[in-house]
Amino acid sequence: MQLIKTTAAVTLVLAAGLILSGCPASTSGGAYSRDQVRQAQDVRLGYVESVRQITIEGTRSGVGAVSGAALGGVAGSTVGGGRGQIAGAVGGAVLGGLAGSAIEESVTRQPGLEITVRLDSGRMLAVTQGADEPFYPGDRVRVLTGQDGTARVAHDF
Repeated sequence: MQLIKTTAAVTLVLAAGLILSGCPASTSGGAYSRDQVRQAQDVRLGYVESVRQITIEGTRSGVGAVSGAALGGVAGSTVGGGRGQIAGAVGGAVLGGLAGSAIEESVTRQPGLEITVRLDSGRMLAVTQGADEPFYPGDRVRVLTGQDGTARVAHDF
């Protein structure tokens, strides 16, 4: 019976962690945050000079650490009895928190591009964004820069 309760608690904690973690913040060239909608953007035209593949770090919101700590604490509390149970719960919580944080960062990591653009004015700039759209040297592009300084590269069709 104790094993069933522990399994149910572990499943509940894991499900809650997955629901609360949601999707990573988008760095896609085609995705806009709610704050960016209906905001004017400066548009400059140019050509892609070079493209380099990069990795965009995953999020570290704390949800993975909290979920892992809760899960590890519940799992660790099933070890031994008395003081051993307490030590198991504490040790499980610490290890679970570390593992949960690492898993969150790994799962939300994504491929990206560093796109170097030579603007028609002659100025060069580089923008990093999610690799959701291919870019190649020589592509005609638009560089859109928001009032908050965020920039994105889009094809100029």
